[in-house]
Amino acid sequence: MKLEYQNLNKLLQKLRANPYKVFDVITPHTGYIREFKVKEGDQVKGPSGKWLEKPGTPLFVLERERNPKIIRAHIDGIVEGLRTDLLNKFVEAEEVILKIKHPLSQDEVIGEVLLSALYIVKAPETARYVLSPSLSARIEREGLGKVKIKKGDELLVMTFMKRETPIYFDQEGEYVIYKLYFSPFQLVQRGEPLVGLCPEKQLPYLQKIIERIKEEWGEF
Repeated sequence: MKLEYQNLNKLLQKLRANPYKVFDVITPHTGYIREFKVKEGDQVKGPSGKWLEKPGTPLFVLERERNPKIIRAHIDGIVEGLRTDLLNKFVEAEEVILKIKHPLSQDEVIGEVLLSALYIVKAPETARYVLSPSLSARIEREGLGKVKIKKGDELLVMTFMKRETPIYFDQEGEYVIYKLYFSPFQLVQRGEPLVGLCPEKQLPYLQKIIERIKEEWGEF
């Protein structure tokens, strides 16, 4: 794997031009849309507080079997694509009711770049995962961005249906474990990222890209 300067540069240009990410707000189950709590263009807030104990902005009311449920914003942003035509209509589960246009922070921009730049190990199945014991101990001792891994090394342990299955790294060359996308024994959906790795020789270049974002993001 090689970090492509042109591709990363194009991604940064795209993020400069449109530093937002749009999230769908969907119905968690079937029901009737009884009330909209927001209008097109409204600013909304996601959960807040140290433990996210303060709920997000109310968006709409979904009623099933005479039981109304308030659906709230899960992230900060601006309301767009509000489906006012669905008021008092029956909707299926996972129907998109509105979108939230979320302005990307500096950390989120870095996250988008890392997803493109790193070699991402994804969950092969919906299951719970932990790092291999040896890697976990080394990362705790040395820190992310310093622990190397090569083909054939045990990377993860997948726990599924009371069975533990080791997952071995299968790429040629030496990589550095740069980012973890999960917590130990957290349930991870199939296809979601677990670990981000960078070829050891290209680590200085990746770090330069990150520093560049930190320097320039305020000017975007």
